[in-house]
Amino acid sequence: MSDQRYAVEMRSISKSFPGVKALDDVSLQVRPGSVHALMGENGAGKSTLMKCLFGIYKPDSGSILIDGSVHAFPGAKQALEAGISMIHQELHPVRFRSVMENIWLGRYPSSGFGPFKIVNSGKMLRDTKELFAGLAIDIDPRVWVEQLSVSKIQSMEIARAVSYNASVIIMDEPTSSLTGHEVEHLFKIIRKLRDEGRAIIYISHKMEEILDIADEVTIMRDGRRVGTYPAKELTTDLIINRMVGRDLTNRFPPRENVPGEVVLSIEKLTSANPRSFRDVSFELRKGEILGLSGLVGAQRTELVESIFGLRLVKSGKIRLRGKEVAIRNSIQAKRHGIALLTEERRTTGIFPVLSVYDNTLIANISRYVNRFGLLDMRRGAADVKRNIDLLRVKTPNQATAMESLSGGNQQKVIVGRWLLTDPEILILDEPTRGIDVGAKYEIYSIIADLAKRGKSIIMISSEMPELLGMSDRIMVMCEGRATGILDGAGATQERIMELSTQFMS
Repeated sequence: MSDQRYAVEMRSISKSFPGVKALDDVSLQVRPGSVHALMGENGAGKSTLMKCLFGIYKPDSGSILIDGSVHAFPGAKQALEAGISMIHQELHPVRFRSVMENIWLGRYPSSGFGPFKIVNSGKMLRDTKELFAGLAIDIDPRVWVEQLSVSKIQSMEIARAVSYNASVIIMDEPTSSLTGHEVEHLFKIIRKLRDEGRAIIYISHKMEEILDIADEVTIMRDGRRVGTYPAKELTTDLIINRMVGRDLTNRFPPRENVPGEVVLSIEKLTSANPRSFRDVSFELRKGEILGLSGLVGAQRTELVESIFGLRLVKSGKIRLRGKEVAIRNSIQAKRHGIALLTEERRTTGIFPVLSVYDNTLIANISRYVNRFGLLDMRRGAADVKRNIDLLRVKTPNQATAMESLSGGNQQKVIVGRWLLTDPEILILDEPTRGIDVGAKYEIYSIIADLAKRGKSIIMISSEMPELLGMSDRIMVMCEGRATGILDGAGATQERIMELSTQFMS
């Protein structure tokens, strides 16, 4: 007999890919009207399990029950029709279409009859406004998605998932691009949906979020289910222990770096875009970790991309080791010993259909060309292996396509890519976004070691504990302007938030 108590029941799900068993006899039960968190290290199988539920992957074995009835979904369309919707970790909107077109993609309202039907844009606009009003989302439905910030796109994706009126909503790292205020707004939406009797499956690496919003927590490790626990019985230490199979007593590694002379000086840098940053000045020292904080719209990413030559500047000066330089593109930036790990790995970081090998070497490919103009595959493979071992990248082999790796392992490969260029200045834009607590510590250790070796780090982060735990100094921005630079040892979350909202009404 099937169990009607569960909105979703997955029984003994297994799934293998070439060279790796992603899921091994995993079972999951989710009750209606509950928030069920799914946790585990990168590569534990969380997203794979949800893709099996959503019809993206077909399980090798096992069964899926929705409201007590067995279902087999050949694709996402059938899963949606059965009342399951999913917000993916990596955002894939149609960027050059409007917000409302993205919301109703594949199901546009139409008017007319027979072959003479046309899209009813008026109804689509009204429906979108009504949907946004119910979720308290402030986005113009007519604006092109390409003009939205990452956080706005995330909000749009949440609205699209809700628009299907699904009984089960899967949220894969939904807060990875959201500020604290936006996270609270999301939690209000989740609680509203839960109170309506919907089941929410919530994947996140953020312990505080899980303990705040979840009713039950299922923990996975190495493709297997460790167990399911009431959230109220868990603590951060217990979750970490069950996720990684060991205690993790310190969230941040000890640091032995000693900042030295100034290597980078930014003086009154102003963007060519009048709505972006202006008159920003700061210094970066040898062996220093400079944190960069601010709310969405603070223009932190725009600032570092301008330093790296990806955006035009109107005025200001960039000095490297006391000498003024003009950096007009990324090639010039690399020649000056600057590297940039971008915020959106899927859009601007990885080459999804290329291998781990190619993605690791691509920023430094000329180093592996021999005197005959051919690629020295063996030397390249040795460096790729060293990076895989150093960063503990979970991949079957170097030939594995990047798109088949988990998000956190993709991030590790990109970090390794830039480490191979041996930069003097490494700019990290949200380097631990979507990465589990164990992998975060590994990234932190690498950052601390680079600083100890005299490398200079600029690290953008939206996570306060990360900024406070890793930074020698923290520069805060608000609406395109630098509002203050704090000593890392004396900085507090309250003081950072004060500076982050200094120019806001």
